[in-house]
Amino acid sequence: MPSFAQRRTFHGNVPPLLAASLIHAAISDLLQADLSDFKKQRVEGEEAGDPAMSFLLDGGPLQHHFFNKLWDVCCKWQKQLPPLKPLERYLQISTHATRNSRRKMEDRHVSLPEFNQLFGMMDGVDRAYFAVFDGHSGVDAANYAAAHLHFNIAHHHEIVKNPAEALKDSFQKTDEIFLSKARREKLRSGSTGVAALIVGNKLHIAWLGDSRVMLSANRKKAINPNVDRLTSSEREDERQRIEALGGCVTYMDCWRVNGTLAVSRAIGDLLQKPYISGCADGASFELTGAEDYVLLACDGFFDAIRPFEVVDLVLEHLTQSQGDGLKAAERLVAAAKESGSSDNITVLLVFLREPRHVLADCLRDPKSCSAEGGAPDPPFNFFSSEVTG
Repeated sequence: MPSFAQRRTFHGNVPPLLAASLIHAAISDLLQADLSDFKKQRVEGEEAGDPAMSFLLDGGPLQHHFFNKLWDVCCKWQKQLPPLKPLERYLQISTHATRNSRRKMEDRHVSLPEFNQLFGMMDGVDRAYFAVFDGHSGVDAANYAAAHLHFNIAHHHEIVKNPAEALKDSFQKTDEIFLSKARREKLRSGSTGVAALIVGNKLHIAWLGDSRVMLSANRKKAINPNVDRLTSSEREDERQRIEALGGCVTYMDCWRVNGTLAVSRAIGDLLQKPYISGCADGASFELTGAEDYVLLACDGFFDAIRPFEVVDLVLEHLTQSQGDGLKAAERLVAAAKESGSSDNITVLLVFLREPRHVLADCLRDPKSCSAEGGAPDPPFNFFSSEVTG
């Protein structure tokens, strides 16, 4: 049986690819066992005829049982390690988050380039998942979304054939299940969120509320994030939807749903359903190889930093670090603080090409990096009439 110190050693020293594969193997073994001994209590879902929600499991004993299974798998694999297939696509991830001047840190983020290994997907298609969640009125909704959205995506029936649909639908499923938990435990928190799912040569994005994603391609300046389609209470179609449900949108320092929230879609917010919707917006794009990086961040960042400034700041950092991108997100967060952001700030930056190559291309062609007027034709318009999500 593994000791606490051994568990900490496993968590801290195992490469992520191996860790994800071990976790999947241990969970697979666990699910083959009879879990009835871990039943904690019945919940309302059973009366509604939903077997998936018919009971809760006691987390403490179940966690102990999982670590025993994990230890067994480690012992087995130490004798013969199965083949592990890493991503073929280049990814370098830079993340940084700060509570800033707020009393609590309510942001959460997830970086999962080992998506296939964690869920045992062996069809040869590269997959990677990234997400940022910005909680409000507490951290419960953000915690839940960070722990469950990727699970719901992986187990969606369309994950292989239609990953864009799987991504969008999973936001709503995560919201629905969290609401059951919120009713049961009297939770009132909510969370906006943005997620990116890379599948082969496709980038799929989905979001609720005012967290954003942007894509840099060919080091150009005019890059449209999902600003035109943020699910905020300022959108006319959102106002009409809310008013049709019997709610209202009023101006109180900004436009707010029923005088409370400045966003019109989020996970959670039990007391504001159905006016606050859990139905996500989304879009998909072909990755051609010209893309430099994709960036996900909460409103605490994008309220202070404009998209074209992101490109300047990243290139400035790469120049100073001689092409090392690992602390690029830290530089972006610092810039948002310097620009006056007092909110929680989270930045998740995923380089799709080696940062030193991004820098080298810019040095070879300085005009491509010029901020003069930006690029006349942005490489991606996230919400043109041609985009379907």
